[in-house]
Amino acid sequence: MRTSFLEYAYSVIYARALPDARDGLKPVQRRIVYMMSEMGLWPNKGHVKSSRVVGEVMGKLHPHGDSAIYDAIVRLAQDFNLRMPLVDGHGNFGSLDDGPAAARYTEVRMAPTAQDMVSNLDEDVVDFVPNYDNQFLQPAVLPAAFPNLLVNGANGIAVGMATYIAPHNLGETVAGAIHLLENPEATTEDLMRFIPGPDLPGGGIIVGLDGIRQAYETGRGIFRTRAKTSIERVSARKMGIVVTELPYMVGPEKVIEKIKDGVQKGRLKGISAVTNLTDREHDLRLVIEVKSGFNPEAVRASLFKHTPMEDSFGINAVALVDGQPRTLGLKEMLQVFLDHRMEIVMRRSQYRLRKRQERLHLVRGLLIAVLDIDDVIQIIRASEDSAQAKSRLIEAFDLDEVQAEHILSLQLRRLTKFSRLELEAERDRLTAEIAELEALIASREKRQELVASELREVAQKRSDPRRTVLLEEEGAAQLTADQDTPLEIPDEPATVVLGASGLVARFPGHEALSTDQGREPWDTIISTALTTARSQVGAVTSQGTLYKLAALEVPALVRSAAAPSLRGTPPISRLLNLEDGEEVVGLVPLDEDGPTWWAATAGGVIKRIRPQVLATQDSYSIITLDSGDQVVAAGSGSDEGAFVLISAAAQLLRTPADKVRPQGRTGQGISGMKLSEGDQVIAAALVSVDALESSLVVTVAGIATSEPGSGQTSAKVTPLLQYPQKGRAGQGVRCQRFLKGESRLALAAITATPPRALSKDGSPLSLPEQTDKRDASGSGLKRQIYFLG
Repeated sequence: MRTSFLEYAYSVIYARALPDARDGLKPVQRRIVYMMSEMGLWPNKGHVKSSRVVGEVMGKLHPHGDSAIYDAIVRLAQDFNLRMPLVDGHGNFGSLDDGPAAARYTEVRMAPTAQDMVSNLDEDVVDFVPNYDNQFLQPAVLPAAFPNLLVNGANGIAVGMATYIAPHNLGETVAGAIHLLENPEATTEDLMRFIPGPDLPGGGIIVGLDGIRQAYETGRGIFRTRAKTSIERVSARKMGIVVTELPYMVGPEKVIEKIKDGVQKGRLKGISAVTNLTDREHDLRLVIEVKSGFNPEAVRASLFKHTPMEDSFGINAVALVDGQPRTLGLKEMLQVFLDHRMEIVMRRSQYRLRKRQERLHLVRGLLIAVLDIDDVIQIIRASEDSAQAKSRLIEAFDLDEVQAEHILSLQLRRLTKFSRLELEAERDRLTAEIAELEALIASREKRQELVASELREVAQKRSDPRRTVLLEEEGAAQLTADQDTPLEIPDEPATVVLGASGLVARFPGHEALSTDQGREPWDTIISTALTTARSQVGAVTSQGTLYKLAALEVPALVRSAAAPSLRGTPPISRLLNLEDGEEVVGLVPLDEDGPTWWAATAGGVIKRIRPQVLATQDSYSIITLDSGDQVVAAGSGSDEGAFVLISAAAQLLRTPADKVRPQGRTGQGISGMKLSEGDQVIAAALVSVDALESSLVVTVAGIATSEPGSGQTSAKVTPLLQYPQKGRAGQGVRCQRFLKGESRLALAAITATPPRALSKDGSPLSLPEQTDKRDASGSGLKRQIYFLG
């Protein structure tokens, strides 16, 4: 009995239930992805019946029954289950409330991310082991170009142990892995600047980060997930709670069932109806009507307490490391993956070196044959058979058997003069590649740089914005059924900030955004609005529209012991109903006694608006734009100070703010900067008198391209006071001299705090030292800047 049980437990742990920490896959998942690649089911090919894949996997690699294999395929294809699905499914693969169709009705092929999992598999990068009957070989682990264990998470129940790992954002996970690769002594707090918490496929809100920190430190922890809700008027006389996102793996039918059960048993009060408006066009939409006379906030808090609209998620990060089950923290999971990638790069480089050395050996033999082709032909014609010809070639030209055999198989068309030139060029190319590969194999630093570069490439191709909002415990209203919002959250001073990447956050107080007690500076902040916790702020968009946004709807800023960061906060576009192509460019406080608003357009127009023009609508226009024009920056400030505008042609204009007369909401503004043909304003700011002395101008030049973060060549940082003040409607002065090949400014920023530059994955980038030469050329860039502020 003991022997049988131990054998069964061993089989379940190692061959079925637990993922490998290197590629994050269980054996059945690995076999599915590998077999689909062997079948050629690439993302650019057509779908095939799921039954065909099930049959191939079961017959060759996984003898555990078709239902187990199909269930694994379904999970790999569900976008509500995995953050980055590995299977592209066609047909009914189920939902949170319903199961999938049978395998004979669905079709599959590899998703693009699955292609990354098997990249370079044919270059001896991993070991292959026999299948169950020793007839075929299968990879012991996949190369895995991204940390799949963290990105897609895992769950499984073994014997005496289980694993449950939450999904994460690919871009954030890669950024954390690169930081650990470059800083092996990094702590968990350091890594949480890049990976602040899980990013669940269905979005939702994570409340409280203490459990996440504990899980990242020890491998075990519990955190709470909450539905994303809003309180709206659903009819002329009724308010309602609209649910647009639910906790991980919670379906709307389950929530409706719990609500009905709670109403019947008297646990839930104040609910008159529940309507499920979910469809393929509008995604999840659950409308819960609130009876007249009930506080919607209190009803919502009761729903969080008594239904799955608030749920707990327990992380138990158990995975196989070197064949042994281990509980892993965040750093350990990333380190295992990085060690795996370092080994992949080493084995791939050794394989490529071996192949190039073999080819170079043959090319050298062919060059000998081509140079003395007449003697080669004479020897072959005079020989009795191929064996004699081979031995005589070896003796005559000092060749080995491999070279002689290759010369004997040479086609007559390769004997031309052009073929000799081709062979010489190939010899030179192979020699250079061999030298590069030998240097790569000899240098761990070079291999680390290559691993980081490949990770950035995968993140650039595959990453997408964060879906789950992270809230610190103090940033979430802890309401119970008999509490009211004003009693829970006092109307204290608050600051709402907008990052260059579109992330938005709120934090208490009106402190200046600079460094935090000597630690790293804030992320790229482009706009701030000083308000109170229960007030509203206005979000000004590129189309000149102002959207009202309650400060309480903006998540509290995620703070870590290492440095404050906007990571984990949502993009502001998720909180507003923006039009296609519309972007938020600035924030303003909605206070009639507050500072004047301002907006600057790409066409060089400046407009100032008194806050007394506040309208009752939730959104309204604050500037009339000419055809083709758009707002590039907006904010609020005093009548004193100066407007600073920077154009793509590297012209900068600093002009007094009091020369711009305030207008009403329908005004078109006045001419701020005169632009040459084809030029446009790319950055603008209203700098107060107190900040003039400390303000800096950052410009990034490059070749003409419409893509941000590409084509950049040099950057420059200059004090603002180096640029003279000019009158309104002028061209200003040159702010950067273009180098050869540069034709425009790709990015620019005016900041009173230390400037901050980030790559696309959020990694901080260094900027050149300050220069007092206002029209000097920039210093060369090693990496492309995506966000600047």
